[in-house]
Amino acid sequence: MDKDRVIGSAKVVKGKAKVAVGMAIGDAKLEAEGEADKIEGKIQNAVGGINDTIRDA
Repeated sequence: MDKDRVIGSAKVVKGKAKVAVGMAIGDAKLEAEGEADKIEGKIQNAVGGINDTIRDA
């Protein structure tokens, strides 16, 4: 498993947590940061998947 997949998944989880906390306390900036972290994590996870596919081929 590529390290980008692990790091990307961690960023998605971190982003979800930020969104939840932001919603709970009414902090729109924190929610936006969480959404950005989730997107960044999904992209990094996808890059890791591509790297895995290339390595396995």
